[in-house]
Parts: sequence; C-alpha cells; structure tokens
Amino acid sequence: MLDLQIVKNENDFNSDFNRTDFIDFLYNHLERFGDEKEAINKSIDYAFSQSEGKGGFLVIARYEGKVVGTLVMNNTGMEGYIPEFILVYVAVDSTYRGKGFGKEIVEKSIKYCKGDVALHVEYDNPAKRLYERIGFGTKYAEMRYYKEEK
Repeated sequence: MLDLQIVKNENDFNSDFNRTDFIDFLYNHLERFGDEKEAINKSIDYAFSQSEGKGGFLVIARYEGKVVGTLVMNNTGMEGYIPEFILVYVAVDSTYRGKGFGKEIVEKSIKYCKGDVALHVEYDNPAKRLYERIGFGTKYAEMRYYKEEK
C-alpha cells in the first residue's frame, strides 16, 4: 500500500524529498511525455499560489519508504464551465510500474479534489488506457494555435 503525502505549500516538503527532488523525479520519470524542469517548476508555483482562481496541490507517493510516484494538480479557476482541476503531471518510477501505483495515486488525488478533473494525454501514451479505466473520457479534441515568435 502506498503512503501518499499531500503537499500544499513549500513548507509541506520533507527534508528527505524537497522541491528540487520533486522536479527531478518528474523530469526523469515522465520520459518522452514530460516537459522541461522550468515548466514543471511553474506548475508547482501555480499549485502553491494563494491568488484567486489559482492553487492546487502536489502528491508524493512512497512505497516502503521510497518515493515511487508524484503528481501535480492545478486549480483551473473556471468552475461551472471547465473542470475545476487539471491533472498536470503524474509519474511513477519505471521500476514500480505495473503494480497499480499510478491508478492509486490518480484515484486518491481525484477524491481529494472538490470538483471535476481534466487532463491532457497524448494519443500514444500508454497511460491513456489507465486514465480511461479510471473513468476519464474524451469530450473534445484539443486544438492549439501557436503564434510565431517575433
């Protein structure tokens, strides 16, 4: 069974696993589906923000005392027309995958949320099947317009 720690601000980190460790864990274990450390850090800043419409939380999952998974959940500030939360990142150490840890981390994090949850997942990401089994469904295809840098 996993021990899940909810992290709502900088002071909630333990000395054995700090913000830098959290960022490194996500960066290393998201593999090709991840982002740069700067982007991960921004998602943490957002989760820790006290500004209206912002906020969220992080999760650190330990198994037998070892960190095996992490998650970032951000508040969207758009209650009523967009899901209230967006699951930004979730990663499980590759040596612990296939044991149900990812499912447990996501399900318990959803229960902690006071509202609906959205996420973005690439079509070829193997975790897509996990999200579907948990109950995530596709409502829209996301489209993006990228402005050229000037």
